[in-house]
Amino acid sequence: MQNLIISAFRFGSFLALLLSVLAFGSDAHAADAEITDIRVGKQGLSTRIVIDVDRPIDASVFALAGPARLVVDLPEVGWRLPARPLPAKIGVLSRLRYGLFKPGNSRIVIDLNQPSMVHQALALPATANKPNRLVIDLARTSGTRFLQAVSADPLIIKSSPDQVRSAEIPRPPTNASLETPQGKKVVVTQPSKPAVKSVAAPQRKAPSAAPPGKPNPMLASIRVPAKPATRVAGQKRVIVIDPGHGGVDPGAIGVSGIYEKHITLAAARDLKEHLERTGRFKVYLTRDRDVFIRLRGRIEIARERNADLFISVHADTIRNRKIRGLSVYTLSEKASDKEAAELADRENKSDLIAGIDLSHESEEVTNILIDLAQRETMNQSARLASLLVDELKTRVKVLRNPHRFAGFAVLKAPDVPSVLIEMGFLSNRDDERALRSKSHRRKVAQSIAGAVDAYFRKIESASRP
Repeated sequence: MQNLIISAFRFGSFLALLLSVLAFGSDAHAADAEITDIRVGKQGLSTRIVIDVDRPIDASVFALAGPARLVVDLPEVGWRLPARPLPAKIGVLSRLRYGLFKPGNSRIVIDLNQPSMVHQALALPATANKPNRLVIDLARTSGTRFLQAVSADPLIIKSSPDQVRSAEIPRPPTNASLETPQGKKVVVTQPSKPAVKSVAAPQRKAPSAAPPGKPNPMLASIRVPAKPATRVAGQKRVIVIDPGHGGVDPGAIGVSGIYEKHITLAAARDLKEHLERTGRFKVYLTRDRDVFIRLRGRIEIARERNADLFISVHADTIRNRKIRGLSVYTLSEKASDKEAAELADRENKSDLIAGIDLSHESEEVTNILIDLAQRETMNQSARLASLLVDELKTRVKVLRNPHRFAGFAVLKAPDVPSVLIEMGFLSNRDDERALRSKSHRRKVAQSIAGAVDAYFRKIESASRP
């Protein structure tokens, strides 16, 4: 693998890894294999991506447009990468993301700076001085050919010892004779519908719609929370806490290199602990490990749990590194300011970062649901936001005008009052240092728990005869 470019070791990145493990806890999971390195370099006119793994695994590769990217799906693996920044801006590679996409399925997303296609894909066995490797060579292509690649089936890379697969998207002819780097010719067979049990194929399902003139079945499940019912004695309120980002979507990156996804999970666990300590709430997390969850999937979890509240926790970045402070967002299609609009736009693209094709998603059902039930839900969300701001500003630094509005996808549950809390700016050294501190996160959690408790006590007081 000549001319492979390996980024220089940086102390800041090493520190970030230590902070992730020590301050937020390890999210290790028993896996069949571990990825030990991801290297990128230019190989002639190609951009070569080498994935080192401690044992042979299968993989699949597919392309997505809008923006142009390639997705490498793997069985669930562990990640033991060197303490250095991920490769970026090399050849056709803009940047990449990795992580657990869903249980049983890890994923690497390769963002492209121009339309490109897989020229060659190989599974190479370990040698005396090299580990098992997945090697993917990318080459520039036309926009037309890239769109052809998007519509093609996933490319399957088999790692069986007696067979090496090498292919191009679109596919090579059946039984094509190819040359491996070792000079050994092998035969590539092209199945009609390639499939690997351990690799999840991409979801390309078109949205379902109710036949004209018939009611949409989703509407029957809507709860319009005009006046939340008072619980019977001993029955607990249900709260769903959503740690932002996760898995293949790291979220914002702090000035020390820490990932937002680790901070939000640690903060969500602290908040869950404080809420449960009151004895009045049953609390669920949308994720309790470093796994990716679609934005709409987070809403579905809240509705499946019959949640009384949905709280999404995040940490932002901004170009002006002097800005710091916490803010609370509630839903509005009209953002309260330019920064709120830009933030919502970034957050709502999380599914794209994870390599999901949203080009066929329909807004129709969501719009209907919002029209039917969301007005009162938004009013309740605003009441909670007001209580949160009052409680938080006495303990932590908040932004000026801390209650803000934006069109966050995770706040669009039509029947669950929802808020999104930006706990601070990872682009600001003081905010980032505070969010890495467990004592600070506990202070935030105590304030949120106090506001939530006050919110429900007001509801219950108003509902008494």
